[in-house]
Amino acid sequence: MNEDGHRRGLIAILQLAYSGERAAGYAYRGHWRSCSKPEERARIRQIEEEEWHHRQLVGEMLRGLGAAPSRYREARAGVIGRAIQLLCHLAPWSVSMYGAGRLESGNVREYEVAAAHARGCGRDDVIDCLLGMAEVEWDHERYFRAKVEGRWLARLLGLWSSPPPRETIRARYGG
Repeated sequence: MNEDGHRRGLIAILQLAYSGERAAGYAYRGHWRSCSKPEERARIRQIEEEEWHHRQLVGEMLRGLGAAPSRYREARAGVIGRAIQLLCHLAPWSVSMYGAGRLESGNVREYEVAAAHARGCGRDDVIDCLLGMAEVEWDHERYFRAKVEGRWLARLLGLWSSPPPRETIRARYGG
């Protein structure tokens, strides 16, 4: 893939991530508010704050590339995030935990691919930030995985694919 293809790929992933972080932020707001255990409420609230911070960082990267978020994806993410926010109060605890972990697993890979595109288009200045976000998403996935391992839903559906060890996130970049 040439430099322009990598730039287009990076913008596409960042647009997806920007809107995805919006949906996640709203969803986690409902999620932590629906939890009864104080330690779960605190951790999931922290995860919500981290998702909003990621959105801010991704937005800055988009602007730095001369790009903007997708209006369609933004509207869609708002509807999906608010719907999940409500559903967290109606769904069983394990469904919310399982869904969150499964989504976080994909987010790790998304930021790693974004870092590869950044390298391919000469935007080495954003690689560290992208890999840092991948690491935080990895931590989120581990938290939710630990909550559902051995639970009825995980036995019924099986666990999602586990991302590679956290230390491998930076391995390709000499970190």
